[in-house]
Amino acid sequence: MNKLKEKIRDIPDFPKPGIIFKDITPLVKDPVAVRLAVHHLLHPFLERDITAVAGMEARGFIFGALVAWELGLPFVPLRKPGKLPYDVQSVSYDLEYGSATLEAHSDAFETGDRVLLIDDLLATGGTAKASCELVEKLGATVEACAFVVELDFLNGREKLEAYEVHSLLHF
Repeated sequence: MNKLKEKIRDIPDFPKPGIIFKDITPLVKDPVAVRLAVHHLLHPFLERDITAVAGMEARGFIFGALVAWELGLPFVPLRKPGKLPYDVQSVSYDLEYGSATLEAHSDAFETGDRVLLIDDLLATGGTAKASCELVEKLGATVEACAFVVELDFLNGREKLEAYEVHSLLHF
């Protein structure tokens, strides 16, 4: 995991003063690191009865689609409002400074689907929790949540206590 951790770049004062942003772009620029991350994201779930993978906009699309491809499963994008062309369901949630909404096509999952939810980063847990709620609203079950990076000091895992959480890197 140290090889992956070395690929995470700190950007001070982004997106605002006092924040140290964990930038994954050096990791996704390196095909060996991406392969390693995807392998470790999906490995705990190889023997599980997962039927779909979902990822949150936007960086969750990178890892989620690759995990889905490796597992031979459908990928469902969870998007910001107004980005999907068909009938959608949505979930709104609070952020530190405002609110946000995620949407998915109303037919994104089959009833009873068991979903692996993927994102690049678990911070406060708001987006991940809303994503779980959206998956469940659409009739599927969240089997587990997997993240490349977890910012432990923000306690996002607490919002996901009803779900199994797997994170590769901890800061």
